[in-house]
Amino acid sequence: MNDAEQAQMEERAQARGWVFAPTLWGLIEARAQATPDAVLAHEDTGRELTFAGYRDACLRAAAGLYVECGVTDGTSVSWELPTWNESLVLVGALARLGARQNPLIPIYRNREVGFITTQSEASLLIVPTVYRGFDFEAMGNEIAADRPGLSVLVVDRALPDGDPAVLPPVLPATSSADAPVTWLFYTSGTTADPKGAPHTDLTVMASALAMSECLDIRSDDVSALVFPFTHIGGIGWLISALFTGCTLLITEAFSPTDTPAFLADNQVTLAGSGTPFHMAYLAAQQARGEGADPIFPHVRSYPGGGAPKPPQLHHDLKREIGGVGIISGYGLTEAPIVVMASMGDSDQKLADTEGRPTPGVELIVVALDGTRAGRGVEGEIRLKGPQIIKGYLDPALDAEAFDADGYFRSGDLGIVDTEGYVTITGRLKDVIIRHGENISAKEVEDLLYAHPAVADVAVIGLPDPKTGERACAVVALAEGASLDQADMVAYLKGEGLRVNAIPEQLELVDIVPRNPAGKILKHTLRDRFAPHKAAPSTGGNP
Repeated sequence: MNDAEQAQMEERAQARGWVFAPTLWGLIEARAQATPDAVLAHEDTGRELTFAGYRDACLRAAAGLYVECGVTDGTSVSWELPTWNESLVLVGALARLGARQNPLIPIYRNREVGFITTQSEASLLIVPTVYRGFDFEAMGNEIAADRPGLSVLVVDRALPDGDPAVLPPVLPATSSADAPVTWLFYTSGTTADPKGAPHTDLTVMASALAMSECLDIRSDDVSALVFPFTHIGGIGWLISALFTGCTLLITEAFSPTDTPAFLADNQVTLAGSGTPFHMAYLAAQQARGEGADPIFPHVRSYPGGGAPKPPQLHHDLKREIGGVGIISGYGLTEAPIVVMASMGDSDQKLADTEGRPTPGVELIVVALDGTRAGRGVEGEIRLKGPQIIKGYLDPALDAEAFDADGYFRSGDLGIVDTEGYVTITGRLKDVIIRHGENISAKEVEDLLYAHPAVADVAVIGLPDPKTGERACAVVALAEGASLDQADMVAYLKGEGLRVNAIPEQLELVDIVPRNPAGKILKHTLRDRFAPHKAAPSTGGNP
């Protein structure tokens, strides 16, 4: 990011009456001064933090970390906590100290956490004692035993506490180009070591500001933060609340029954934050019975991201609960919220696209032969913009991640229409090649999701000695429903899907596995249903 881009961000925020500062700590102070008594966070435990209370708690925790743990400017801190008020406070405390913080999603275990703390040169690892049946304290101590210089701090809803008078002075903000790396996020790393994506406060702010504008967030909005806060999207929502003054509803762990009730009791207006959550809201509404009052009577939209959405889900939510439907965004850990829909977009654009590039983002589409693709032509999405990392923590990864012109290679396939709206059509690695012809897994998934018997679906490619790959549909059925291969083939033919794209295999599962961000764990399914693992449950050439 450069100074001009920062100045434009400030102008955009101020034009909407929001607060702005070039650092996270500056933003915390500015919001506390602007609306001290407004509620920042309301937990499903009933505990709340006002913006002024949040600032004060951050200062006391910063003093405790400074005195007890030696955290100061530039200290590298890895932390893996559930979505608690204390997690939000920890972010602010580390920002006040100028530390480089590395939030870790709670599914990471010894292998990932050991790798990350070593590569990031963390001197402090913060974990709970036990969370969801896993002993994080034991894991932390085991990792620290092999890592000289790494200490472990156990936090169970109580951060170190100290007198803010002992804190060193706040470091002045530097120019945008010289802004220090204050964040280190890691990609999920399902088949290899996780990749470290360094961000500054400003790069994360750029994505949060764009999201806030697209959602037209108001100070009286109440937003659902129900996915792991340690995901980059969680930090983005904290920053969005600081910009706008809205309230976050937070829950330690999402429950398909309890969480919708919690959101309803607290008059949610922005019911995020992705496909599996939206599916749960729809199910909760349908469980009330036909003709029942909306579960979320105040809802304005359903912010989405992190995973593709079935277009039908947009229409179902709007019809059965209300609001404008799903306002989805597209991005990656390395490039958050580079595309997003807006409140004023048409139903067709909201259902079928991810919106348009956000301010300052340059998005191009490159065909598989390496040429620049025109409008309406599928290719790889490549990006430049103020929220995109300059390179990975491991520079050896950069050559593959950036092209010769400096565009970040997303690895996602997409199409840009004549109005600039972006449709993500799949992953470069998620194209199934059958008899030399490409099949888009997402295209088939979107059609199957609209089938009344299908609650969730993933389409994967499996090795086949005759065709190279075959398409396999992995389906979780709606309650009381049934589906077999013949039904599926007939349905897809009726929807006009070309014969060569119809899955040759159908597998029925109780749950389609997803990670905490809502992305389907296709590598798990490929391993489970690979030919040497299991014979096809239903086969046949469509």
